[in-house]
Amino acid sequence: MIKKLWPCTRGYRKWIVLGVLCSASEAVFELLLPLVMADIVDTGIPAGDTSYILARGALMVAMALMSMALGVCSAFFSSRAGQGFGANLRRAQYDHIQTFSFRNIEKFSTASLVTRLTNDCNMLQMSLMMGMRLLVRAPVMLVSALVLAVSISLKLSRIFLVVLPLLLVLIVLIVKNVSPMFTQFQERTDGLNLVVQENLSAIRVVKSFVREAHEEEKFRGRNDALKATAERAFGFVVMNMPMMMLITYGAIIAVMWYGAPLVQAGELEVALLSTFFTYITQVLMSLMMVSMIMMMLTRAVACAKRVTEVLDETPDIVDNGAGGKLRAADGSVDFDHVSFKYSENSEKWNLQDIDLHIKSGMTVGIIGGTGSAKSTLVQLIPRLYEAQEGTVRVGGRPVGDYTLEHLRDAVSMVLQKNTLFSGTVRENLLWGDENASDEEIWAACDAACASEFIRRMPGGLDADLGQGGVNVSGGQKQRLCIARAILKKPKVLILDDSTSAVDTATDASIRRAFRAQLPDTTKLIIAQRIVSVMDADLIVVMDDGKIAGTGTHSELMKTNEIYRDVYLSQQEGADIHA
Repeated sequence: MIKKLWPCTRGYRKWIVLGVLCSASEAVFELLLPLVMADIVDTGIPAGDTSYILARGALMVAMALMSMALGVCSAFFSSRAGQGFGANLRRAQYDHIQTFSFRNIEKFSTASLVTRLTNDCNMLQMSLMMGMRLLVRAPVMLVSALVLAVSISLKLSRIFLVVLPLLLVLIVLIVKNVSPMFTQFQERTDGLNLVVQENLSAIRVVKSFVREAHEEEKFRGRNDALKATAERAFGFVVMNMPMMMLITYGAIIAVMWYGAPLVQAGELEVALLSTFFTYITQVLMSLMMVSMIMMMLTRAVACAKRVTEVLDETPDIVDNGAGGKLRAADGSVDFDHVSFKYSENSEKWNLQDIDLHIKSGMTVGIIGGTGSAKSTLVQLIPRLYEAQEGTVRVGGRPVGDYTLEHLRDAVSMVLQKNTLFSGTVRENLLWGDENASDEEIWAACDAACASEFIRRMPGGLDADLGQGGVNVSGGQKQRLCIARAILKKPKVLILDDSTSAVDTATDASIRRAFRAQLPDTTKLIIAQRIVSVMDADLIVVMDDGKIAGTGTHSELMKTNEIYRDVYLSQQEGADIHA
């Protein structure tokens, strides 16, 4: 894990080194102060030497000021290093997630990835900040104070032979028990975030079905589970402090018990006994700090494992590097005996032996029942998923020959779930072409039948859509997504049931615009309504992951029973509504 996370310290390593040095130096100055104080008590006060006392007092002030300055510097350097490390770690995860295929993202879940990018990274950055200060300071003070205590009185130092093993055993027991609890704590955080995310993103559905009580109960269950795990985990951590204090004060009482006779016998001076108290307190407090660091690191390790799982995840779909500058020559699409399944362990193929050849510029309609793998078929074209068998070609070349950037630049896709981003209409449309002029934007909007409602919006192209396009209807959102796809000027345009929320007249207008404005672009239209694909050059009928028939509308009406039944049922439904 350290090897994996260490590159994220790049640019901040000098601050780590400086912070460590300042923290160690601060501890040394603090340890030297009691020796100077003992010198004043043993030498300056008995001799009545005021100048000596003042000189040593001035030295103590200077050392205290130096210790304070080093502490401030240590805090500054550790904060800078920690914040920089956290930012780099989040960026590394985010950049790597951008390379994930749909399958990689589904493996983790969106809520878990959000937790790893935020909660887990925050914990790791806090651990680095605290570790730079305490993980250096505590051992330095522990070892130095132990050496100085032994130099004062070897007899009294024997108390450490009992105290230190007790403290170490206590630390090991707590860490051993709390480690799996912190892992479970992070997993429960994932579960809670998932419920919150689902509820907020689907709040309209929740309210329309009056399911607030159900969602509250679901949230309460996840929240209570997280609370119970946190109580168990932090309960062990809280136990650490009173146990440590019990042992610490027991050690101080033992020093008093065995130290008093040594002073009476003249074997130990009072000032040195007082100094010994200071050092034994520092030794034990250092061990308490070490124990707290171990608690923090135990949780940090749990978070680090989750972060490295993301960083170690190998994307299912990667560039092979063979076609660095290769661009699609045209919009032809070929499926050569392609088979695909979502899970490698699944016995059933989601797509089986697909053999389909589409010429550039054709309009192809794809219909089929729910679960017939229509969407799966077209998602293989831009390599959102990878076929296990057979070859998918675009522009006459296998899709794997292109870089993902060049392939997806050639393929524009409007998914079933229309997604707009917070910002203006213009900012969303420029996703298609960031350098598009207003004339090109309006032309794309005209083709998608979106111009009319955009002109009515306050601000027109500069109207704010709100988060996720909440200020527009479902049909308007679909048309904006289509305009965005058209603006990309793709070789292949895929509409995955993306006109379902518009009326048939608007649907027909959009298709006419496609023919007029995108004559060289291959149009693949997935639709539930046969009227949306009746005038297509080719219609593909999907059934249970296989091609059940291909042809024009008139040909399929004669030769394909599935197509004919769907058409007749839709016509009957239209007649009833009429």
